Amino acid sequence: MRPVPCHPRLVQLLHAHLEEFGVAPDGRLFRARYYNRPLSDSVYGRIWHKARRIALTEREADSPLARRPYDLRHACVTNWLNAGVDAAQVAQWAGHSVAVLLRVYVRCIVGRDEIAKRRIEQAFRDEE
Repeated sequence: MRPVPCHPRLVQLLHAHLEEFGVAPDGRLFRARYYNRPLSDSVYGRIWHKARRIALTEREADSPLARRPYDLRHACVTNWLNAGVDAAQVAQWAGHSVAVLLRVYVRCIVGRDEIAKRRIEQAFRDEE
């Protein structure tokens, strides 16, 4: 188990879901309606496909954007890195080592070079 930050609105949605539906006896959040067993991958896929069509524009839904639920993990980690969150912190939240995190996400980090250059310049000014 590891702590992972979550936007307050998502926390509210999770609490509302738990209040309305509870959890399965083994603690799972989502379960089959009548048999209290895990949902199959095909059920997740069908529900995800429907949700994308509802939530996204037609053009977005036809694109690779969030094609699978797991894609959201990559988007989140990429956003954390691009927001300037320290790589060690992101690795901890994502359950990766820093080496794996940087190997997988190094091409996703964009626009940080100018910020890094300004920080280096400021560090030299601070030393003077």
